[in-house]
Formats: sequence, structure tokens, C-alpha cells
Amino acid sequence: MAVQKFTIPAAGGRSEFAIYGELANINFFLKTPLTADSAQAATVSQVTVKAHTRRRYPGDPAPINVSSAAREFLVDPTRRSGNGLPGRTIVLVADEGSPWEERRAFTLKGNWVDFHAWLLGKAKMQIKAINNSGAWSLIAPVGP
Repeated sequence: MAVQKFTIPAAGGRSEFAIYGELANINFFLKTPLTADSAQAATVSQVTVKAHTRRRYPGDPAPINVSSAAREFLVDPTRRSGNGLPGRTIVLVADEGSPWEERRAFTLKGNWVDFHAWLLGKAKMQIKAINNSGAWSLIAPVGP
């Protein structure tokens, strides 16, 4: 499985935020399953660089001319630097303290308050939600 991005749109006075994690892990805690953002394919872009002069070293009294040329480069929206993910780590725990305890970690890019408000209506079980500073909240399921 791979880490995927799930963007939750703004609604009801809360801002948009994104959750990074594995699909099965986040859907374990939710009444209605999320779907991952569709990843765009990598594309090759091309740009033309105009003719210009360039100095070969600082203070060069006779700069050289560089002719115009086309440059190609790869644009990959899924590219990440190393294993780094944006945002802060959050942990969701179900059945804490029981032999069936489930603990899953995610990365949240956005406000904790917005995530908490969204989770209040989406939780299918009692969840202990722990933010990056160690503060936690108990989220109880609402309605059917």
C-alpha cells in the first residue's frame, strides 16, 4: 500500500484540509469511506530560453553570447523530497486498552480544529484522536 492524499473541502465554517495516509487505514475509522485525490500523471514541459550574454567568471571584461535554446523538464505532481510529508502527525486510536486496540498514524496538513470538527460527524466508533503536541480528544459516533 502507498500513502495517498485525501483533500477534505471546506464546509460548515471550517477550512479545507488534507490527510495523508493509507486508504484502508483512514476508512477503518469512518462511516462513509474517503476516496483518494486522483494523482495526475507526470508530464514533460518545454520552455524556450532567449539568447543572452553570460560572464565566464566574476568581473569578466568580455562576456560570451549564448544562443536561444529549448529546455525540457519533468513536472511530477506526486514527487516528494525523500519521505517527507507536509503537515503534522496525528494518531487515531480505537478500542484503546483492549486486546483489539487499533492505532493508526496519519499526516494532517491543515488546522486541527477543522479536522476535529469534520471527524465528529464521520466517526463510526469511539475514537481517541491525538494531535502532534500530544493533546487528545475523544470522538463519539453521531447518529446512524
